[in-house]
Amino acid sequence: MNIIDERYQIAIDRIKEIRTEEVVDKQYIEYFCTVSQFILKLDKLNKDIKSNKLKNDTLEQLQHQNEELYQDIYPENYARSFANPSYAVKNLGEEYGKILCYLYKSIRDLIGNIYRQELEIVTLRIELFIEIYNHFEDKEELQYSNIRESVYSFEKDNTEIFMEQKVDEAVNPEKRFAVDIVMNSDLSDIRYLYQYGEHVGDNEIQMAEYLDSLEQEKIDLLAHVYTEGYRRGFENAGKDLSIKETVDIRYNIGFERIVKAAIADFKAMGLEPVIYPGGYNTTMPNKQYWFDHKFDEALYLDKAFVKRKLEVTKQAYEERKELAGKMAGPAVIEIFGENPFEPENKKEALSFTEEQQKLSVNYRTEYVRIVQQYIKGEERSFTIIAFPIPEFGDKFEEMFDATVKINTLDADKYGKVQQKIIDALDRAEYVRVVGKGNNKTYMNVQLHHLNNPEKETNFENCLADVNIPLGEVFTSPVLKGTNGVLHVSEVYLGELNYKDLEIRFENGMIKDYTCKNFDTEKENKKYIKENVMFNHDSLSIGEFAIGTNTTAYVIANKYDVVYKLPILIVEKMGPHFAVGDTCYSFEEDVKVYNPDGKEIIARDNEVSALRKTDSRNAYFGCHTDITIPYDELGEIVAVTAEGEETAVIQDGRFVLEGCEILNEPFENNEKKSYK
Repeated sequence: MNIIDERYQIAIDRIKEIRTEEVVDKQYIEYFCTVSQFILKLDKLNKDIKSNKLKNDTLEQLQHQNEELYQDIYPENYARSFANPSYAVKNLGEEYGKILCYLYKSIRDLIGNIYRQELEIVTLRIELFIEIYNHFEDKEELQYSNIRESVYSFEKDNTEIFMEQKVDEAVNPEKRFAVDIVMNSDLSDIRYLYQYGEHVGDNEIQMAEYLDSLEQEKIDLLAHVYTEGYRRGFENAGKDLSIKETVDIRYNIGFERIVKAAIADFKAMGLEPVIYPGGYNTTMPNKQYWFDHKFDEALYLDKAFVKRKLEVTKQAYEERKELAGKMAGPAVIEIFGENPFEPENKKEALSFTEEQQKLSVNYRTEYVRIVQQYIKGEERSFTIIAFPIPEFGDKFEEMFDATVKINTLDADKYGKVQQKIIDALDRAEYVRVVGKGNNKTYMNVQLHHLNNPEKETNFENCLADVNIPLGEVFTSPVLKGTNGVLHVSEVYLGELNYKDLEIRFENGMIKDYTCKNFDTEKENKKYIKENVMFNHDSLSIGEFAIGTNTTAYVIANKYDVVYKLPILIVEKMGPHFAVGDTCYSFEEDVKVYNPDGKEIIARDNEVSALRKTDSRNAYFGCHTDITIPYDELGEIVAVTAEGEETAVIQDGRFVLEGCEILNEPFENNEKKSYK
């Protein structure tokens, strides 16, 4: 027995004692008993994995075990869970409720570690729980400051262990936990879903069953669209894929048949798969639980912690710089179709102070800089594709086939039409974007000056490579002179829904913002700052784009799922503005060309240009697209320096000569509706 196994067993023996003791104050007995019982569930799971019992369990047994592990956070049980900060504070008090809620959540997070047999991490977390319990045993000396110090010391002292593991899993192809599940399982037997240790719900089961019903030929087609987009991303950017050896694959559990076919494609390109925890996901059993714990780091985030975490991150990458240098970049399968989530802002949930917000921003920015140093932007690429999941509803299979159509539109046809739009925009000094009806958008977008219009362009002609599906032209605007209001009636960004989102810009920077999700302006601003601005005081406009994929828009409206779609598709369904970094962040000096041979010179703005003089303030570490749908769009007009105006879109329809084909999906849909 090695030292970790010994420590683990000692910790488990102590947990068995805690479960039956009544030495702490009566108020806390139920909490410590509940968490101890959960730890013992993890111990039983650990024994079952070591004995290979799970491989022989029936589907019903595996489902029961999965439900047992996650039932505490199901919506119907969450109101009475110590993982819920409101319940924890109510029953454990304002002083200790928050920190004990964090502690329970950190123990719950160990389920995946048990499945991956990462017993050092498991042992460390259980030992922290025992240490906190010891504080409560000594009732006379019990002090919050001592408990918080235990948490702080634990997180800071063990950061090296946590980051070493995180970085290794992100770049090392020998970490094959998920790869082995995909490649070695019988994917027609859905018991394989339970090998990850993640929550398995209806979406995962029904998705796996649906894909199992498809012919291998269709599976191969879906995988090839995804992998070919990845390959073309390197080709179109003039990057050498042959110097890379690994690919970072990300997907939702249930998509393994597509992933397995994609791995075969990637291997043909010379790439080995890397799939790390967090790279494989499931639909959340309770998004409010996730939202409640977004800022648990508030317990220990300070300058010393950030400094230490960045030091060990750099050290971990430096020790693996050869592996990191071989990483080609992410290949992502996104999902859509989940019901929009409108969170409850709980006063009991942990939140950052203003100082911690700044520290979080600094950490995020510096972390991205470290990763870019070892996985160089000028050498890597990516691709993202999205598919619906069964939560979409009764017409899920229809929407799945419609999505395949959206993802496989004719790139040559769209490329020519989009070039017409680019030619018109390249003659402009700025672009005016105006909403209609209740949409308050009025934006003037300043464009870069083209010194040689015969060889230069402001807009990238985006086809089906890194961002699937095709259908947009985009640029990085000049910030000075970019002013106005961006407004959308409803939008779904990440996991969250925003109502009447309104952002005001002054010289390309966010000046003010609001929405109508909550009753008070303070709550609405906090919601946006934390989840759209990632705690920055302001962000720049990093991108302005015009989406051309009217086919996607018509299909989305047919099924009434505009607000269920991922931004990957929504951004192709109207003009959109991205707040944060440009699309070329960390790669501004790499020349990029359109299919017509013109160089895209709008790769910088006044913020990213600081990389040459003040690199720490050149990047935000975020990029969030916000789209105005066609039915809220009054006009997009290109305006020259002489004041000449050329309309691209009016009243939600393309009016620029040569773009008539983009209106055909609208017209065909109207004819069908009329009939």
